[in-house]
Amino acid sequence: MDYELIIKIFPLPIFIVDEDVRTHYLNPAAEKIFRTDSAKVLNRRCGEIFHCLHHFDVPEGCGRGPFCKTCIIRNSVKKSLSGKVVNRRQVKVEVLQGETKKKFDWLITTTPFPDGHKPLVLLIIEEISEITKLRDIIPICAKCKRIRDDEDYWQNVEDYFNEYIGIEFSHGICPECMKSLYPGLMKE
Repeated sequence: MDYELIIKIFPLPIFIVDEDVRTHYLNPAAEKIFRTDSAKVLNRRCGEIFHCLHHFDVPEGCGRGPFCKTCIIRNSVKKSLSGKVVNRRQVKVEVLQGETKKKFDWLITTTPFPDGHKPLVLLIIEEISEITKLRDIIPICAKCKRIRDDEDYWQNVEDYFNEYIGIEFSHGICPECMKSLYPGLMKE
């Protein structure tokens, strides 16, 4: 079985990293989502690639600042290397996209990767913000049914669900509303 081919065609971002979370390989899905290519990121730490806000905390960069001791990605990689186990953790991250800070919910999966030469870990990152967003309590107006987003902007239900999870709505009228809106059209 050609593992490289499977990793290459897998639709989620996959990185193969070492104990310092330096990238040795990334698949095309990772290149696309993180808007980079292998040549630019090989041997760079993941915090630099993901534009983690904390990789700027100290001049030495990713993995060296005070926050890095609690980094889910870094600790998941260590756990997979030390215990040879699959590790899955959900994490809220804040990264830079251009000049803007963006918040995401990621599901991080790590597992030891058989290389034979040095200890490596397969790191998979799933962006699950839309799923976790729907688990939250959604503030909705009791009268007009518009939904308030995180920026205190009120939008209709259709627009909210379309924006966050890509759902399109079709419209109709239920029998009860048909009776109240168009009483003359309903047969008894």
